[in-house]
Amino acid sequence: MKTKSLFPLFITVLFFCTSSCKKDEKTDNIETEFKGDIIIVGAGASGLSAAKKLQENGISYQILEASDKLGGRIQKNIDFADFPIDLGAEWIHADKSILNYLINQQGNEPNVETILYQPTNVQSVSGDTITQIPEQDMIDYYSNYITEYKFKNTTWYDFIYENFTENIEENIIYESKVTTIDYSGDKVILTTNNGLEYHADKVIVTVSVGVLKSNVITFIPSLSTEKINAIQDVEFLPGFKLLMKFSEQFYPDVISYETNSGEKSFYDVAYGKNSQDHVLGLLSVGSSAEEYYLLGDSNAILQNVLQELDGYYNGLASQSFLGNYIYMNWGQQTFTHGTWTSDIQASSNNLNESLNNKVYFAGETYNTYGVLPVNGSFILRGSVQSAILSGYKVVEEILF
Repeated sequence: MKTKSLFPLFITVLFFCTSSCKKDEKTDNIETEFKGDIIIVGAGASGLSAAKKLQENGISYQILEASDKLGGRIQKNIDFADFPIDLGAEWIHADKSILNYLINQQGNEPNVETILYQPTNVQSVSGDTITQIPEQDMIDYYSNYITEYKFKNTTWYDFIYENFTENIEENIIYESKVTTIDYSGDKVILTTNNGLEYHADKVIVTVSVGVLKSNVITFIPSLSTEKINAIQDVEFLPGFKLLMKFSEQFYPDVISYETNSGEKSFYDVAYGKNSQDHVLGLLSVGSSAEEYYLLGDSNAILQNVLQELDGYYNGLASQSFLGNYIYMNWGQQTFTHGTWTSDIQASSNNLNESLNNKVYFAGETYNTYGVLPVNGSFILRGSVQSAILSGYKVVEEILF
C-alpha cells in the first residue's frame, strides 16, 4: 500500500509533563534499596540518560559501547559546511520546551538557540511529476497540524554531549561489542567480541531494535517466542542521508515524495541557519533506500541523485555541484542496522518486559505512551526525547 503525505518527514509530536510521566517527583526523597552493579549496553541517547540517572542515585555502572564513539545514531560533522550538521537525528519533533524538560530545567525557552521549522517553498513528486504546493496550503498545514523545531547553531549531538556526558564518559568502554548476554545465573555475564567477560547484577540493553532483529547478540536462555515476535514486528527501515554542497540554491525548501514505504525527501539543510553555504540533503528511508542500494556504492547513488535533480531543474544540479558530499548509511551500518522506529504506537508488553528482572531494554522503540494524548499531545516513538525518557524510565523501574 502506497503512503502519501503532504510532508512525511516532519511529523510533530508535542510532549508536556504530566503526573503519568514525570521523571523527578517519583523518586524525590526516596532512597533505593538496590546496591548492585549495572552494565549498560550502548552509549546512545537512552544509554547516556540511564547512566545519568544511575549516577545521580550513586549506583555503580559501566557502559559497553560497540563503536569508538558515543552518541549512537546522534552524530555531527563540523567540517563540511559553515554550520554544524546532524548526520543522524536532526529534528526535535516537539515544541522546543521539551529540551528543558529532558534536563529538568524550568521554563519553556531552552538555553540553546532553535529554529521554528516551517518551510513554505515545498514541491511534491508523484511518479515523474513534480508540482509546487501552494504557500497557503503549507501555512494552513502548520497552523492546523504541525509545530516543529531544529537547532540553529548546534546539533542534537551537542545537546546530548553537554547535558549527559559530564562524569559519565570515563565509565564508557569503547570498541566493546557485546556478543552474548547470559542471564541464567545469579549474575548476568556479558561477553564481548574481544573475548572479555563483564559481570553485573542488572543489564540495560539500549542497542537499536535493528541490532536485536539481526541476532548478533546471543541471549542465554534464548529469548521467548513472544519476545522475538515483538522485536520482529517493530518497523525499523533501512535508510541513509546524502548531503551535497552546491554553489547556488536552485532547489526549494523541501521536495517531498510518494513512496511505497518509509519516506524520501530532499531538504535545504541550511534552512534558518547563519550560513553562506548551500547544502541540500536527501533523506531516503524504506523502499526508496532499497532501490538506491541496488546502484552499488555511494558515488553511483550520488550520480543518480544528481541526474534526478537535473531532470527537475534543467541541469542545474550537475552545473552547481561542488563535488563535496557526505553519505551516512545508517541502514547498512554495523552498529545500527537501520534508521529509527517509525511509528507512534505504544510499545507492547512483550517488547518492553525484562528478562527475569535482570536484563532490561531501553531506547526510542520502547515508548509506553503511544498514540494516547498526554495533555493533548504525544511523544513520538522514534524521537530522541523518546529515547532519553526511556533511559530514565528503565532506571526507575530497576531502582524503585
